[in-house]
Amino acid sequence: MTEDAQIVDGNACQIESRMERSSERSTYWALPACNFTGNLELTVGGAWTREDHGTRNSEVVLQGKSIFKSMDTNGWGLGIAAGTLWHPRDNSNHRDYGLYAYLPASISFEDDRIIIHGNLGWNRDSAEQASHLQWGLATEMEIIKPLSLFAEVFGKEQGHPSFQFGFWYWIVPDRVQVNTAYGNCFGTPGGGYWFSVGFSLFSVSFLP
Repeated sequence: MTEDAQIVDGNACQIESRMERSSERSTYWALPACNFTGNLELTVGGAWTREDHGTRNSEVVLQGKSIFKSMDTNGWGLGIAAGTLWHPRDNSNHRDYGLYAYLPASISFEDDRIIIHGNLGWNRDSAEQASHLQWGLATEMEIIKPLSLFAEVFGKEQGHPSFQFGFWYWIVPDRVQVNTAYGNCFGTPGGGYWFSVGFSLFSVSFLP
């Protein structure tokens, strides 16, 4: 949930996908992204949710992300991202949406074996007709190549924050990755949990 201050390589694409399972539903995400200009990553994707009454397209995401300073080994990086999260078919039959923008920052330690990410931004919810401060803090730590652990906490200025932790494994270094995580919301240990399993594919530069 907490973004890093990095984007896909110039003239290349990636696709991140995952399945989330909670006590009430299963959600399947697919988030393809490409960098056509060298410093603008565009993501267009969404989610499909399966509940007792069937499967529906529950989220549509459109996001742009750029980097002010690339993160070097034992250095830091800073970027900016903005986008919209649209709910085309919710239970109230309203087409609610959210607008958001945030600054992702990353700091590298121990030759990239430990990296800390932080996000600070703004979110506008059309259903609530209200704006919120959003934040996230995450760390990733390489255990032994190609296995890393990660943990994060994220939320808004009001309400209970959420957390998740897990690991990822590079099947093909820098190209094919699998990951899994457990998450929950502080203050709701019985009903707010989820499990996720993900798969990510990163291409080499192939666009002209």
